Amino acid sequence: MELGNVAMAEWVGYAASAGILVSFLMQDILKLRLINAVGCLLFTIYGFLLADPSVPVIVTNFTIFIVNLYFIYRMRKPKAR
Repeated sequence: MELGNVAMAEWVGYAASAGILVSFLMQDILKLRLINAVGCLLFTIYGFLLADPSVPVIVTNFTIFIVNLYFIYRMRKPKAR
């Protein structure tokens, strides 16, 4: 599937790159992790969409996605007194 002579996989890759870049501009660590998680999830999808799926891209970004979710969960969890 193409959009303006650019394959859908490329658009997902561009969106993932933008998400990762924007995440590092955040000063709030929760926002950073949320946006970075979205970027990593998009990179995981991108890895699958490639003509020859890229296992390193998929595994690395999915792992970072899970790490982000873990820390988001820890930040959102009320602290015991």
